[in-house]
Amino acid sequence: MRVIEIPPSLDYRNVETLYSAVESGETGPVLFDARRLEWTDPNGMLALLAAGRVAGEGGTPPRISLPERREVVGYINRMGFARAAAEIFSPPPREAGRRPARSSDVLLEITPITTNSDVHAAVDRVQSRAGAILSRSLRYPAAAVVQFSVILSEVCQNIVEHAEGSGWVAAQAYNWARRLGRHVAVIAVCDLGRGFRASLEEGHSARFADRWGDATALEAAFLLGLTRFPDTGRGQGIQQIRKQVARWNGLLSIRSGTARIADAPSWSRNPPLEEKLAGFPGAQINIILPERTGE
Repeated sequence: MRVIEIPPSLDYRNVETLYSAVESGETGPVLFDARRLEWTDPNGMLALLAAGRVAGEGGTPPRISLPERREVVGYINRMGFARAAAEIFSPPPREAGRRPARSSDVLLEITPITTNSDVHAAVDRVQSRAGAILSRSLRYPAAAVVQFSVILSEVCQNIVEHAEGSGWVAAQAYNWARRLGRHVAVIAVCDLGRGFRASLEEGHSARFADRWGDATALEAAFLLGLTRFPDTGRGQGIQQIRKQVARWNGLLSIRSGTARIADAPSWSRNPPLEEKLAGFPGAQINIILPERTGE
């Protein structure tokens, strides 16, 4: 059995370790060893689910060893990880002890997205709890709840309309005292669909000729606003997300295929474009919204 070691910290900064391990080309049963895990965020949990699903495509469901620290298990339980992982890993991971109460900083537990009704249900759940979190932790105005819900709806809609496959979304607020010195809200979306390159290929690959690839497809959607829809105005969700995230001095990054593109504010070290990453299906979207300061 091949063992994939999960690092002690797994978030948007190092999920590539998972994608690279899964892409290695080795076959046979896989064990994801997360016993040393001490910290993860929505991006890390969704990446672990996605990597597990890809590892099981050979016919043998992967196994997973949960973190040894009970507080870490309690946290991922609170985010609904065990429930989502039960469909991917065998034997399914069991929640340790009694199901913990929902934490006040959880905007949205790990939620599967397959249909439009899933998107509406996710947005409804967020609206019921986002007001207090955004105003208390991030110091956003009351109107931000609507704008936050629009962002969430658009990134989830990307799964339904473009990926043509299922995916997950999760969101939570944190106090990044050491890393940034203030609170942030993290939204993670992950799907295992066909990715940006395949979605845009039929309508736009010819104009880019031999430059066409994963990075070019991301630039076409992210920078030029190109979509696979011929109707004017449809499929402009990414452009609207970029504008709103920029207004809040946030970070937006999208990974698809072998590339990642980002709008990175001054507080982030994310490069604007990364290429030649490990090949991985679908798309992963990361949004980080920081607490407002100086107002």
